[in-house]
Amino acid sequence: MKKEQVLSITNGICKNTLMETLEIEFIDVGETFLKARMPVNTKVHQPDGVLHGGATAALAESVGSAAVFVLNKDPNIQVRGIEITANHLKSISKGYVYATATPIHQGKTIQLWEIRVEDEKSNLISICKLTTFKIRK
Repeated sequence: MKKEQVLSITNGICKNTLMETLEIEFIDVGETFLKARMPVNTKVHQPDGVLHGGATAALAESVGSAAVFVLNKDPNIQVRGIEITANHLKSISKGYVYATATPIHQGKTIQLWEIRVEDEKSNLISICKLTTFKIRK
């Protein structure tokens, strides 16, 4: 399947979900990664006007979980996140953040992903790890 088709399908399943609420958009995919972006605005701010860590974690889990599904190329699996960690290294108050999920370990059932969250100038905002569980439908 072509990259544009994969991104269209991936973005299409986000309707009426948290990803749509946070305006997360999948923007690039390759053999070993999936990338999404999210606008940083008042919808995702904490009270002092910077990106909320929970919104960052939601972005990371969304792109990591989708990466399992997309990169496995198997429509007969279900994916569940079972643990996420996030280290927030820099704050941001406007623009976009970009999250890129790459595999650390891709087992038959358990996968471990690194998700780098960067700003528009490629400054590292957060680094996250996501453990997922893959099962047959």
